[in-house]
This record gives sequence, C-alpha cells and structure tokens, in this order.
Amino acid sequence: MQKVAVNRTSNASRRRMLVLARHAIAVVGSALIAVSAGCRESSATSKAPAVQQGTPQTNVPDVLATVGDEKITMTDIRARAGEDLDKLEMQYQLAKSRIIGTALDSVLRQRTVVAEAQKQGKTVDQLIAAEAPGGIEPTELDVATWYKENAERVPGRTLDQLRPQITELLRGQRRQAAEKKFEDRIKAERKVAITYQPFRLQFTNGDAPALGKKDAPITLVEFSDFQCPYCQRMAPVIKEVQQKYGDKVRIVYRQYPIPSLHPFALKAAEASLCANEQGKFWEMHDAMFADQKKLSVSDLKQTAQRLGMSDKKFNSCIDSGRYAEQVQNDSKEALRSGVAGTPAVFLNGIIVDGGSVPFSVVEAAIQKELARSGSTR
Repeated sequence: MQKVAVNRTSNASRRRMLVLARHAIAVVGSALIAVSAGCRESSATSKAPAVQQGTPQTNVPDVLATVGDEKITMTDIRARAGEDLDKLEMQYQLAKSRIIGTALDSVLRQRTVVAEAQKQGKTVDQLIAAEAPGGIEPTELDVATWYKENAERVPGRTLDQLRPQITELLRGQRRQAAEKKFEDRIKAERKVAITYQPFRLQFTNGDAPALGKKDAPITLVEFSDFQCPYCQRMAPVIKEVQQKYGDKVRIVYRQYPIPSLHPFALKAAEASLCANEQGKFWEMHDAMFADQKKLSVSDLKQTAQRLGMSDKKFNSCIDSGRYAEQVQNDSKEALRSGVAGTPAVFLNGIIVDGGSVPFSVVEAAIQKELARSGSTR
C-alpha cells in the first residue's frame, strides 16, 4: 500500500509539472505569434514531435538525481517532457529575439535619425518631408488616378465616398517612402552596419505548393485556411508580393485548416493539393478564395472541372483523402512553431505580426530582409 501511495504522489507531481510547463508555454507563446487580424482557434495542442530549435541549456547537469545506484538523467526527463521543453525554449528564443530587435531599432533611430534632426535644429518630420520634393500630401489628381486604377477593389463605392480613405492611404505611402529614403541616407552617411541576426524558425516545406526560385533571397511561408475570411483578405496581398518582387521572393503555401471554426476547410485544403497534382494549385487557390461559399466536396469537384482538370483524377484524389496526412503534418508544424491563427506569414523564418495585414506591412518586412541579405530591389 505504501508503494501505491508513493506512485500516486509521483504521478500527481509529474502532472503538476507538466501543467506548469504548459502554462508557461501558453503565457510566453500568447505574446509572440498572436494573430490580431485572423482566424484563431480558442485552444489547440499538438502531440507531434517537437521542432529542435534554440540553444540547449548548459547549466543542467546530465545526472539530475539518483535512486540508489540508478541515475536519472536529462534523457529520462526528455522522454517525459521533451516536447514541452523544446516548445518553451523556442518561444523563449523568439521572445528574446523580438526584444533585442525592437530595442536595436530604437537605439539606431536615436543615434541616426533623431541625432541628425538635433544637429540641424529641426524636427524629424521636417527632415522626412524634405525627402519628398513634391510633398507627402496627395493632389486631387493623385486620388482620382488611384480610384480609377483600383476601381475593381472598391466595387459600388464612389470617389466622393472614398476620397478621405484614399487620401490617407496615399499620404501614408508617401510618408513611408520619404522616411525610408531619409533613414537609408543617414545610415549610409553614418556608416551603420548591422551584424545582429534575429532568431529564425526553420520549416520543412517539402513538396508544399510554391511560386518562385528555390534560391530566392527571401522565402515567404504562409499558413492559411481556405474558409477563413482573413485569409481571403490576405490572398491579394500575397499576389501583389509575387507581382512586385518576382524572383526575389519564393512564396510557399502551407495548410492550416481550423475545422472547429470552418467545417469545409479540411477538404478544401486536400482539394488544393489534389489540384497541385495536375499543376493547378494556384488556380484552385484563387477560385476557392474568390467564393468561400462553394467549398463543399461537390462544389470543389465542379470548380476542378471548370479549371480544366481531369475529373477522374481529381475526384479519386479528394474522395480517397490522399492528402489528409500532409494537411495534418502542415497543421502540426504550424502549432509547433507557435502559430495561433490564420493567416500566419513568415519571411525567412521571422513572423510578420498582425495576421491579415496590408501590403505595405509585408513590403516593409521584405525590404528589411533584402537589406539584411545585401540584395536590392
């Protein structure tokens, strides 16, 4: 009876340890890859093998305890809690990298941009405005031109209705361009050299659908859900990246359907990979995001037929569930990497915060990565 009591106590202790470890992971992870504009499951856990990331601890001895002549080592501990330890280490490295990067940007700005403004006796805004010869305020012609060129993006809305939003958009774009031009010039004059490299996640993209060269300086990985409305909004942003940057950016699509929110997402994910077999992934991708009300299996088969795919091959593929395992593996990798919702976009292993963000946010992150790699637009 005494042994039974000891075993029950040990099991209870182990359970408390695992609960505490998972709570720590949840607390750290929630501050890292939270999707502020995206589809997010209320809670998700993964039993998949952990991604080996980060720096191993060096202050933990190999032998943690002994029971008589029997040793309890880190190998024994990892057999019980290795997945949780690896997740926590990865989240720690991500948090540390983010803090260092944010602080570094702030210090650099203080010692370049702010210092230059103080030297000239002007405000930073005045120096930025000077970098835009025509000013950052858009003209009526600029606003009308944008409306004409983007009419398909704002169907049913007049120029008068959209004038304030378009003006603000163009003003922001011009300011951003002027600020970047000013910062680049000042950093060049002051011979700024950044040697710090942020912590990067490593993904096993395998045969995931992709656009662009494998040796592109930037790899954009998107975890997405075909029934998620935020992913739908992100699709044209990703397309704009491909159109503007071409071979500079390789785009990789990874599956992360959330069935608890989107009951048709799982089969839609499989359908996209069935379409990939016939070289039609991106056509199927665009069609499904164009009409998220047609994602039932029968609708997907009709879409495949409309896109010129072989009925026999596609129908057999989706009915058999051939790609269910690949979809599941993508989802597991997303969870291991701390993804909390969709869309989740990474550039060279660094998260683009915010979930469904405008093109300007992704472009700024791309420019930063191009600068790090020494590539130019």
